[in-house]
Amino acid sequence: MERSSRSKSLFRDMRSRELGGFRKRRFITQMGSDFTEMGSVTVEHNGEETPPLSVSFCKTSKYSHILAVSDEDGYVSMFDTRTEFPSEKARISDWVAHQNAIFDVCWIKEDTNILTASGDQTIKVWDAQEKKCTGILMGHTGSVKSLSPHPTNSDLLISASRDGSFAIWDLRCKTTSKTRCSEAHVAPAAMVQGAHLSSRAKRVRRGKAASMSITSVLYLKDEVSIATAGAADSIVKFWDTRNLKVQVTQASPNIKSSTEKERRLHGISSLSQDLNGVFLTATCMDNRIYLYNVLQLDKGPMRSFSGCRIESFYVKSTISPDAAHILSGSSDGNAYIWQVNKPDVDPITLKTHDGEVTAVDWCPSEVGKIATSSDDFTVRIWNINSSYCSSTTRSPSAIRRRVMAIPREECRELLMNDERIDPTKVPDNLLPSDEVFNQNNPPIPITMPTISTPEAHKKKFSLDSDSKETFEKTPEAALKSPSSVLNPPSSLKRTIRDYFLAA
Repeated sequence: MERSSRSKSLFRDMRSRELGGFRKRRFITQMGSDFTEMGSVTVEHNGEETPPLSVSFCKTSKYSHILAVSDEDGYVSMFDTRTEFPSEKARISDWVAHQNAIFDVCWIKEDTNILTASGDQTIKVWDAQEKKCTGILMGHTGSVKSLSPHPTNSDLLISASRDGSFAIWDLRCKTTSKTRCSEAHVAPAAMVQGAHLSSRAKRVRRGKAASMSITSVLYLKDEVSIATAGAADSIVKFWDTRNLKVQVTQASPNIKSSTEKERRLHGISSLSQDLNGVFLTATCMDNRIYLYNVLQLDKGPMRSFSGCRIESFYVKSTISPDAAHILSGSSDGNAYIWQVNKPDVDPITLKTHDGEVTAVDWCPSEVGKIATSSDDFTVRIWNINSSYCSSTTRSPSAIRRRVMAIPREECRELLMNDERIDPTKVPDNLLPSDEVFNQNNPPIPITMPTISTPEAHKKKFSLDSDSKETFEKTPEAALKSPSSVLNPPSSLKRTIRDYFLAA
């Protein structure tokens, strides 16, 4: 009875993250004037301007105000977004990281290290404070276009290249060699070639690099699955890192058109996922951004968002950490923000850029702060007006999200010392009409879930001899065929929910 109640509570919590159950964020409305441009900075070195190609806020709350910018000349620059722009004080540091363009940059190891992906076919690991290269990842034969670190293990990452391959790297692996500057050379732990070859590309001669380029990769939150997308078509493929011989599944828009022009294949410029890993966005070259629910990939995209112009693979989009909004660049010189639960409502338009808006990013810790970059050589910082950020009332779902983000022991103390909030006492104007939690229902007791992976469950089964014997007799165990959230073993009857919240 207790297990049933707990399971019901967990699935109710999962449903609260579905589109129909999003709690409306009160800090963003439909008026573009609600956003204020905090300032802009021109990306230049030695008096010469250069277009930025990637922007990334630090991931920890302590350093979330720091923004890393990579550019076409191979520089990495760091800016303090708390400082008034434009100002030389805002620039923390910059250095030449590659002798070629840097297409992607991301933070790892509690924001102490930076990864850079370059057109020189390498990935470098940098000590952010010392500006010192500590490792060079070599193995691709084309420009490295995208990076994604493992959600919990900062020694693991995946990369995607214009050569049509994606690779898995382990920074703990033995180095193949070292340079005189003590830069460790690391080889890929695994690599998949030709992951996104179109049927047409397979029939033509070599030299069509663009048609097989992998433009974006994501390490999913289940810690074993990978999502990839390419320039050849609008298909998002999903892979299990424990068995990369064949993709697990794929998802794509349902294009139903009678004309050949409209049926042509459109590539994808970028992928993104929310903090919980339930929702995934794909920025498509048909001028649409598609939203997928990882729990229901077989149903195709849940929603699509239009209004921006995506005319190059440099234009990116990203979903907000809370999955409430989508931010995108555009070839028309604007940035756009959509409400996820209102795809048909006109997006917020952010103007002032004078060129194609390319890379964009959400600040993970400061609500409403975003960064946009453009071919006009500038990076602009935006923030929502303070009047829309103030809120002293915490909702039950907000408490749940905080509970899920901290260790169990601290959570117990929190729940013992924190007051339970009755939804009936929340003002009506703060409760959306489509709220999944009915005001008439009593507060649901918060039960701490156990977060684990299939390997953890397998270890748990091994403690019990009967369970171990049963597990070893399953067809999956006999064939030694690993499974992921996208292809769970039938014997265990697991779903993706088990990877986020184990009942």
